[in-house]
Amino acid sequence: MVLGIVPACQAGSFMDSQWADTLCQDWNQSETLTTELVGDRWIGNSGDKGYKVIQMYRDECGPESRVELQVTEKDGKAICTYGGPAKTKQLDESVDYLMHATDEHWTCMGEGRFGCGAMGAMMSGKLQFAGPKMEAADVVEPFNAFLQLTAEPEGNTSCPAATTASN
Repeated sequence: MVLGIVPACQAGSFMDSQWADTLCQDWNQSETLTTELVGDRWIGNSGDKGYKVIQMYRDECGPESRVELQVTEKDGKAICTYGGPAKTKQLDESVDYLMHATDEHWTCMGEGRFGCGAMGAMMSGKLQFAGPKMEAADVVEPFNAFLQLTAEPEGNTSCPAATTASN
């Protein structure tokens, strides 16, 4: 358990659509994520669509297994409003994020081990990352909290079936 939150990995397979839905719910239980990402530092940079997209996948399973979170500002908080199969076809790298890593590195980041925090993981290449890097650096503590929410303890690491959601 990280930051007093039950990990999202109580789903079927690590980084499947059920896992993403649970991660979205866990996001909304995190005071760090819901309160420290409001305003222009993060959620305010959402482009014309009014929400930010975070897509991620496991290198072992390939990009076709991507899952997605959508986060919007609601009642003065950064709230996850969608977690499931990737449904955003074209990410805007000035506002949205795409992250991928090996299972070993996701585990390291999820456990918050030395060198596996947000900045260390990006700088060392443990976390492959596309999106507004300076923005991510500006919110490094919430980014760390997010990575720790992805923790996957011993469990099902089979690759989820490739799924897509309709808009």
